[in-house]
Amino acid sequence: MSNTLFVSPFGEFNLQRLPKVDRDPLQAWDAADSLLLQTLSDQNIQIESPLICNDPFGAITVALNSFTPTSWSDSRISHSALRKNLVLNKLDQNSVHILESMSEPKVAPKLVLIKLPKTLGLLEDQLIRLKPLLNAESKVFVAGMVKHMPSSVWKLLERLVGPTATGLAVKKAKVIEVTVDMDMTAVSNPYPVRWKLENTELELISHANVFSRDKLDIGTRFMLEHLPVTEGQGDIIDLGCGNGVLALMSALQNPQAHIHCVDESYMAIASAQQNFKQLESISPSAERQVHFHASNGMGTFTHNSADLVLCNPPFHQNQSVGDALAKSMFRESEQVLRPGGELWVVGNRHLGYHQRLRQFFDRITQVAFNQKFVILKATKSLIDEGQIEPAQKLPD
Repeated sequence: MSNTLFVSPFGEFNLQRLPKVDRDPLQAWDAADSLLLQTLSDQNIQIESPLICNDPFGAITVALNSFTPTSWSDSRISHSALRKNLVLNKLDQNSVHILESMSEPKVAPKLVLIKLPKTLGLLEDQLIRLKPLLNAESKVFVAGMVKHMPSSVWKLLERLVGPTATGLAVKKAKVIEVTVDMDMTAVSNPYPVRWKLENTELELISHANVFSRDKLDIGTRFMLEHLPVTEGQGDIIDLGCGNGVLALMSALQNPQAHIHCVDESYMAIASAQQNFKQLESISPSAERQVHFHASNGMGTFTHNSADLVLCNPPFHQNQSVGDALAKSMFRESEQVLRPGGELWVVGNRHLGYHQRLRQFFDRITQVAFNQKFVILKATKSLIDEGQIEPAQKLPD
């Protein structure tokens, strides 16, 4: 069982992660969160309406809630966890301003606190967009765990913001202080990136934090080779859609289908929306219906409302490796699918998703596999018929 009591120079708080996992061994903060807050306290930094970037579960923002912070994040899960932890600690949710990644701060922040994201492309995008707002008095601190801080982090900060100074590591965490160089030439933003999807007329668009943003990842490529054939006005959900490529190909294949793109990344949803605009210019259809959901899961769907869910689950949450997100996706898929509906999952063979799927589905079929990936089909029971087919024998 993880410890939920976060002790900081600004108070003690109970913090929880999302999605909630029974007997979760992981905490909702790390040593970098603690070191960053301790650094602010030790240096007597004046804190006034700080801009807090990439705060995974709201630990920094909750600790500084009395200073009217802004939480800037690409993660709907992070923002949901922040709201939950404010309520858990009986703090005013209105004391914190929530800012989605596709928007930008409207005023120049005097203090910027950045938790190092997993994707350095996101950090680059954020720094480029922030730099015009900063002035010589602005203070910028970047915190992370040493093992996740390659030299490219310092190079990026010095190229885009200004000189850096790094304190001593504490519990394998470091804090970098960045001095704003007002004479630095503005840098053009390379995001979003664009690339041609092979064997199609589509040029895919991906914003900075989208998984495999500049090419087709090999798991998705494998799924596209075995994409289920559908027809008619069924509801198809691309769960964890990224730039929406699985949904796009399903829509091309079946113009009558109701397509739903779901992702907890605001940048992913923005990418999918832009890519579907291209689809309509290439393959217009009066029947096609597409819906976009920036959501930490499928809470926007009613039970028994979908016919097919396509999923390439992430096996990272922020910097942590685990299957909590995948299990949550599988559980919610079973609830949302209609009887007889199917969840198609692609994943690395070593992840053993068939074992996780058995917790929620009675019928599992191996559709295809290669040396690295496997595609599994989990079918929801035909409850009204009272019969369940035995699962195909898969490796333990």
